[in-house]
Amino acid sequence: MIETAFANRKVLITGGAGFIGSNLAARLVGLGARVTVLDNLLSGCGGNLFNLEPIQDRIRIKIMDLRDDRGLLPLVEGQDYLFNLAGRSSHMDSMRDPYGDLDANCRAHLAILEACRIGNPDLRIVFASTRQLYGKPDSLPVSEQHALRPIDINGIHKLAGEWYHTLYHELYGIHSCTLRLTNTYGPRMRVKDARQTFLGLWIRLVTQNKPFEVWGGEQLRDFTYVDDAVDAFLLAAACDAAKGQIYNLGGDSVISLKDLAETLITHHKGGNYTICAFPDDRKAIDIGDYYSDFGAIHRDLGWTPKVGLVDGLMQTMDYFRQHLQQYE
Repeated sequence: MIETAFANRKVLITGGAGFIGSNLAARLVGLGARVTVLDNLLSGCGGNLFNLEPIQDRIRIKIMDLRDDRGLLPLVEGQDYLFNLAGRSSHMDSMRDPYGDLDANCRAHLAILEACRIGNPDLRIVFASTRQLYGKPDSLPVSEQHALRPIDINGIHKLAGEWYHTLYHELYGIHSCTLRLTNTYGPRMRVKDARQTFLGLWIRLVTQNKPFEVWGGEQLRDFTYVDDAVDAFLLAAACDAAKGQIYNLGGDSVISLKDLAETLITHHKGGNYTICAFPDDRKAIDIGDYYSDFGAIHRDLGWTPKVGLVDGLMQTMDYFRQHLQQYE
């Protein structure tokens, strides 16, 4: 289905110069889609035009703020698909600047949905959400039926973003689907700091042969390689069964952070790290162990992760050995 669903179709990707958005854009170009990328390129949000360099001559790039209501309407008109990956993902930034996070993760998505309602209610939307809104798990693995208890501002606002998309589906019939992402990694990820994921920072420091810190170390996590995440977005857009649904993504294995650090060092053939206690501000919003039950998306859409953790880490480190200067 994916191979034919997007040929010569118009696709808009918000947050399209970022990590997942740029990987998604590249895949869609390969599938013959007519892609428009929208990004504000604000510092700290992950947008990087270098991510789009291999396809820049085959896509349309629009730099603008999603809160520009008048500018959004002509962009959504005529589109067949909208992949909504815009927003902030930093948990600590959301605590330091809650109103900025409110704008980026609530106000902006409401503006997008209003533009779709007015100008193109027939397009299909896939929204990128997060496993953070579950909070500290009661049991593992975590399914979509788990209670929703966000423990930071970002999680609360991401949950509001989900509910906006669900409401517009139920009230206006807009085909929307939400994917709850967990620790997505791969080429083009943000490695300058830990705003999007601690793993990006680890990979940068390992690649530079510098030591890195592991906070705690015993927490269990699963990780989704970006190509697998892109598969999920495409399936969620193309499959009728995804309409109105919310799905967890996940990884092929569960690993402790300490063992993950050891795996990085082993396959880099060098490096070192220090086990540290959590800083107080980080500990307050840490969720402990987490890994997903992604049985629902496997059952409905046939999605399953294909790239193993070791292969994914090696491909990611290979990419940044070549291009790290573009991400510092």
